Amino acid sequence: MSGSVLISPNELSALTSLGGVVLIDTRAPEAYAAGHLPGAVNIHDIFTYLATSTPEGVAAMREKFAAVFGAAGLSGAETAVVYEQSMNTGFGQSCRGYVLLSYLGYPKIKILHGGYAGWVAADLPVTTDPAMPTPKTFPLSSAGAGILLDLEGMKSAVADKTVAILDTRDVDEWIGESSSPYGKDFCPRKGRIPRAVWIEWYRMMKPTAVGPMFKSKAEILAECATVGISVKTPVVLYCFKGARASNTLVALKEAGIENVRLYFGSWNEWSRDPALPIEAGFPGPVPMAAAAE
Repeated sequence: MSGSVLISPNELSALTSLGGVVLIDTRAPEAYAAGHLPGAVNIHDIFTYLATSTPEGVAAMREKFAAVFGAAGLSGAETAVVYEQSMNTGFGQSCRGYVLLSYLGYPKIKILHGGYAGWVAADLPVTTDPAMPTPKTFPLSSAGAGILLDLEGMKSAVADKTVAILDTRDVDEWIGESSSPYGKDFCPRKGRIPRAVWIEWYRMMKPTAVGPMFKSKAEILAECATVGISVKTPVVLYCFKGARASNTLVALKEAGIENVRLYFGSWNEWSRDPALPIEAGFPGPVPMAAAAE
């Protein structure tokens, strides 16, 4: 795919040999300690951080991750390459790293397609030595701010019937049997954001010999067509905290869907405000929207 944010293990190996690359391992510290890409910096907060989209919450998130990414050695000159164990074992956390970096305006970002498992399968070197990065000043900007929606933006999207609201959560969350991957009753309410259609995030990938990989452009567009989404449809994604939806965001962008944004607060935020409407119970048939030209 032209302009892909995905990079294969062999492509990454060649790129790192040229220098100017910062590798970001999003896995848990114990997984990182057991083996990682040489020089990789461990930033598990990419996965664990629970954001709220209030002005204060957004400011705190920007400040935190600008500091974290700067400490990892990102100044704007380097290419940031984010990875997880494989494309499904971290609930899309490498893609969440891509979204965070994009939101902060970072200019050069890649995702290791196949993750650590793909790197190992390609018989490329690993190490247990912790990285010792040289801190840099992170080039924080607002250039990518449009990739995320705050709560008010999400309310507007729900009210705008030209926008597709795409829920990417697991099936038990979609039908309202569970509130989150953290536990059935982790959030105070179960259900869906009104008007949402559903494509479980796993469906954007298919199994390969080295683990799950994103489907082709045509296959991704075929999945989207099942809920009435075409390349011209404005799409807002959500899940529980933005990781699985980030995985789907990358898939949709790779497939050429032009207007894709993420509600980063997702169900963790929406469900906690009793004044916000939800749809509960088993969903009825999904109406097929007219495909845009």
